[in-house]
Amino acid sequence: MVTYAAVDLLDEIAYLAAVLHWPLDTLLDLEHPDRAHFVAAARVLTEGVPDEGGR
Repeated sequence: MVTYAAVDLLDEIAYLAAVLHWPLDTLLDLEHPDRAHFVAAARVLTEGVPDEGGR
């Protein structure tokens, strides 16, 4: 059962790949909470502000 929108998942994967330069298989292996954490951390690094939406 897919509980997370595929478009959202792909957007997060693309963002992390562009910012962190991690390989696709590593990004796809991340659990949702871990991936959300890395997205928020990457946004702080690139934009300088915390992501308050959890994404």
